[in-house]
Amino acid sequence: MNVKRAGMMGSGKTTVGKILSQAIDYSFCDSDTLVEQDVGVTTVAELFQIYGEDFFRDKETKALEKLSGVHRYVVSTGGGAVIRDENWTYMGKGISVWLDVPLEELARRIAAVGTKTRPLLVNEQGDAYTKAFRRLSALFEQRYKAYENASARVSLENIAAKLGYKDVSNITPAMIAIEAIEQIGHIL
Repeated sequence: MNVKRAGMMGSGKTTVGKILSQAIDYSFCDSDTLVEQDVGVTTVAELFQIYGEDFFRDKETKALEKLSGVHRYVVSTGGGAVIRDENWTYMGKGISVWLDVPLEELARRIAAVGTKTRPLLVNEQGDAYTKAFRRLSALFEQRYKAYENASARVSLENIAAKLGYKDVSNITPAMIAIEAIEQIGHIL
């Protein structure tokens, strides 16, 4: 059984995935890292620049196919992995978890670290927050229905409400991992 993490860019898939994998004693793998190693580039942004998004998506699908045959892994996928139906065939061989983070929080996180490593934000105009928020909104519109295919949805807004927080800014990756375990524990 594998656990796949999906969510928009900046949602914390890799960080939460690593914590979750340790908590349930699974190995961890980031599908973007597999693609980077396969192609011989250091970042997905570099790959996008050299080969384009379609090439990346093809490599991403091949990585997910390969990972679908292994067991006891937590796999962090890129945020766009959900857009290909074929990828759901592979992700469906395990448990998929959607990390649902409010767009404002995602834009804030991305703006704080910069947009240069986010290939889908390169051509956007405006300050970092505006660029991120505008593009994230458009991506979310395109991907929302696909994210709903996940086995579980971990909503940061729900975690904040449960803990009595006024917003999601103080929700830690460990809190997110705990919520994920609560939601999928009966399946594992």
